[in-house]
Amino acid sequence: MNSTCLWVLLLLCGLTSAEVGENAVETRSCFPDMCDLLREFGSMAEKLKVMETRLQDSETRLQDSETRLEISETRLQNSETRLKNSETRLNDSEHQILDLKSKERTKVIFSAAIGRNGAVGPYNTDTTLVYRTVITNIGNAYNAATGIFTAPVPGVYYFTFFCHAGGRYEVKLFLFKNGEKIVGIHDHSSYWDTADNGGNAVFLQLQQRDQVYVSMPANSHVWGDDYVTTFSGSLVTQM
Repeated sequence: MNSTCLWVLLLLCGLTSAEVGENAVETRSCFPDMCDLLREFGSMAEKLKVMETRLQDSETRLQDSETRLEISETRLQNSETRLKNSETRLNDSEHQILDLKSKERTKVIFSAAIGRNGAVGPYNTDTTLVYRTVITNIGNAYNAATGIFTAPVPGVYYFTFFCHAGGRYEVKLFLFKNGEKIVGIHDHSSYWDTADNGGNAVFLQLQQRDQVYVSMPANSHVWGDDYVTTFSGSLVTQM
């Protein structure tokens, strides 16, 4: 390694020697242009080191900036996610409010009487009573031509039915839901009891298009007019 460096120095610089008397004086000198070049090269090397240091500092700052940018992007994504969640909850709340308003707007109330002003029955077969005198029919869910109430919306409904009848014949009335007997009124016949009154009521959970009506069994009767034998119902709460 030392010999290599020596040869390089010999190539770059001239070597002169002189002896005066007994003392030998050795003088080394560089070629002027080569020495200037070496000095410039050394200066450039120093500048290069400075530039490399500055470049490393810049790269470090750039990495820090990229890291901060990634953190900012992550925060932005989190904010966007929270915003979307908030929008979803807001939409759900708006739909719930609209549903509640729709339920509040749905009104179902009816009352009707048999009418006719006379005895209804007895008949040989079970008969669906038709309450022809409509007193109230908000929502038009009761059909005065058939005597059948049809639920317009799912919900809990409240029904009542009352009757007046003479005592000579047995009195039976049953409230049906889709052909299923739910509740009824019953009074035995008697010759000494000239008039009977009865009634019943029930809460029913209905689905849309479920049907409710009052049926009178065979060999039974009621008194028909606009006041005493009635069928009523109303929507209590929508489901």
